[in-house]
Amino acid sequence: MAGDGSDQRALQYEQTLMYGRYTQELGVTAKQEAARLRESGQGRSISERSRILDSLKNDKGRCAKCRICTVRCQKFLISLVREDWIVLILLGLVTGLLSWGVDICISIFLRAQKWMYDSLDSNVFLQYLVWVTCPMVLITFSAGFTQVLAPQAVGSGIPEMKTILRGVVLKEFLTFKTFVAKIIGLICALGSSMPLGKESPFVHIASLCAALLSKFMSLFGGNYENESRKTEMLVAACAVGLACCFAAPVGGVLFSIEVTVTFFAVRNYWRGFLAATISAFIFRLMPVWNRDEDTITALLQTSFRLHLPFNLKELPAFAVLGIASGLIGALFVYLNRLIVQSIKKQNTINKFLMKNRLLYPALVTLLVSTLTFPPGFGQFMAGKLSQEESLRTLFDNRTWTKQGIAEEFDYIGTAQAWIHPQVSVFVTLVLFVIMKFWMTALAITMPVPCGAFVPIIVIGAAFGRLVGECMAALFPDGIHSDESIYLIMPGAYAVAGAAALSGAVTHTVSTSVIVCELTGQISHILPMIIAVLLANAVAQSLQPSYYDSQIRIKKLPYLPDLGWGHHEKYNIRVEDIMERDVRYITLNCCYRDLHSVLMLGHLKTLALVESAESMILLGSIERAQLQSLLSQQLSRSRRMEYIRERAAAEKKCLSDVSNSDSEDGRQRASQEVRLQSTSLFLLSFCFKFLLIISDPPNLCGLQIAEWEERQLDEQVDFNNCKIDPAPFQLVERTLLYKTHTIFSLLGLDHAYVTSIGRLIGVVSFKELRKAIEGSVTVKGVKVRRPLANLRNSGTRKTEATELHKLWDRHRSVSLPEEQPTSESDEKSQ
Repeated sequence: MAGDGSDQRALQYEQTLMYGRYTQELGVTAKQEAARLRESGQGRSISERSRILDSLKNDKGRCAKCRICTVRCQKFLISLVREDWIVLILLGLVTGLLSWGVDICISIFLRAQKWMYDSLDSNVFLQYLVWVTCPMVLITFSAGFTQVLAPQAVGSGIPEMKTILRGVVLKEFLTFKTFVAKIIGLICALGSSMPLGKESPFVHIASLCAALLSKFMSLFGGNYENESRKTEMLVAACAVGLACCFAAPVGGVLFSIEVTVTFFAVRNYWRGFLAATISAFIFRLMPVWNRDEDTITALLQTSFRLHLPFNLKELPAFAVLGIASGLIGALFVYLNRLIVQSIKKQNTINKFLMKNRLLYPALVTLLVSTLTFPPGFGQFMAGKLSQEESLRTLFDNRTWTKQGIAEEFDYIGTAQAWIHPQVSVFVTLVLFVIMKFWMTALAITMPVPCGAFVPIIVIGAAFGRLVGECMAALFPDGIHSDESIYLIMPGAYAVAGAAALSGAVTHTVSTSVIVCELTGQISHILPMIIAVLLANAVAQSLQPSYYDSQIRIKKLPYLPDLGWGHHEKYNIRVEDIMERDVRYITLNCCYRDLHSVLMLGHLKTLALVESAESMILLGSIERAQLQSLLSQQLSRSRRMEYIRERAAAEKKCLSDVSNSDSEDGRQRASQEVRLQSTSLFLLSFCFKFLLIISDPPNLCGLQIAEWEERQLDEQVDFNNCKIDPAPFQLVERTLLYKTHTIFSLLGLDHAYVTSIGRLIGVVSFKELRKAIEGSVTVKGVKVRRPLANLRNSGTRKTEATELHKLWDRHRSVSLPEEQPTSESDEKSQ
């Protein structure tokens, strides 16, 4: 029997090497923890409700039934509030109302500036002062207010949201202060008529609404305190942010999937669509309710012909448009990054701007406003039009080049701004694209809440309109095919250019769907997708996306994607980049070892191994848990208990000495004992009093120091410590591609590297990011590219053979021989 027990223990130990030690205990612990949470979190409220219902049922008064009905309705409403669809509807409703309110405030600022400008038409100098001063005041206030209240509100917010959804915690980014600063700063920034966007900041605003709603709903109980549920709400909020600005729920969901997350969970699909649809509906319903519009239509409704919208011979022109848009998009990202890096590299300029934070946005606003002043250079680039008015005129399906003079454009209305008596339409469009290109790249570097999505759409629409006008000039009578004539519609090229350039800058394809929902027509979806795909192919091969570029500039802890043309990265393994000097604690360590490990660094978790010889990984423990163990071992209560025990022992020793004295000296000895006991009592009382009001180690002297040394030499008791029995592990031959996929999918911060259960290293997020970026400089093994490239199938077979030999040798040493299964055992199974 003893032999069978030892064999069974050996078998269990061998299973530990492959499957982990705490398999059975983990399930039991999970059930106990779930029961404890249910009892502590909901047991009290349930018991209180049941007690109230029982008391009301026993009550035979007149209002007893009404009270019972009220309690039941309250219980039903609280359970209803916890439902996901209620929270998603609230999220869409609040965000849609905010988007409509922000548009109202922005239009008030723009109309006020235009009214003051038009009322001073007799004095050009005063017009210039109004045209320049109003944007400078608004931009300066936006920058100052945001910097004082919440600097986290600066920028678009999408790069930070990508980082948060990756699993990184950014402090003060999803707070109420940031929400207020983002809203007010965005209204002032966009009310200045600068080339800035609203859509990207609203992704951050919707995420703020989701975070605040989750925090509020957690007051009613439920599972909104769970980090996974918060992440699901943030994913839905990213879709809401774009949908409530363009009234594009489908494009908003697809854009959020492409931009914000690396791996999208299908269970969040309906959440994003529900919230995005509600927000888009409310955003378009409010103008109808306010009697600004007659019915719900697309935001920038177009009137392209539906019968034979384009000819197949036009597809090469759309393809050229897409390729050129890809080049322009890559150049835009590069120019924006070059401006930021140039300012940062100039130490003198950087220090001066850091001391005078409001000077830089004021100077940028002065420059842009001066160049867009309508009586000045702005007359050659339609400087009088706002971004919405520019898009409406650029999407017009009528051809401008056929008229030739300004008088023939009277029926077009605001399109007159594109026509100059001495300058051709082509020159106006070229100047508009060039000037808006660098102005936008410069303006979005200002420290205000802003985005670049709408300005990029405007630039792309102008470039597409330029291509469309060129096609209309080449084919003034249209394209003849099959005895039919297809007239060129430059507005269709403007729509395709808007989708292509915005897709090239953001590296997304969903911009084609967004533009279709924005214009209300799907007739040109095929050429639009062709242009967007080609623009993405060109832009992705040249530059990262605008949001990834911002992540690099801000140095956010985000894991980059594996780029094209780097096949050697797919042959790198974990053993090439892992850190071999792993800090760990053993199962039989003492508190002194624990103290030494905690003093060495600031790691959040530490590996728990069986012993320093075997290095069998048993789990991981958080740093806070280890600090709690150490503080409990050297706590004040234990020191007080030690002092009391020592005083009691000395008192007992003195009493034993007094009993052993002779009867002749009993009286004298008893008097001495009384004096000594009295003095010991007084000393103990004084010592306890001083111990409470001061630092014990400084007062206890050598005795307390010796006691601490003995406590530190004791073995650590891990029974009262939460141990993660299944930390994430990789084997040393895991490829970099698979490691990148696992880290991105699960949002890991680190993973332990094991070899048949033995801890041999650790891979953190930092080492993985450096390996992907091609600059691995860790302390452990540096990546040897030639070695990694020389690995072929032959070496893999050799390594696999060696691994099988090692495993067979290990089994022959550790595992007992398999006993044949008897018939009774088979029946029992």
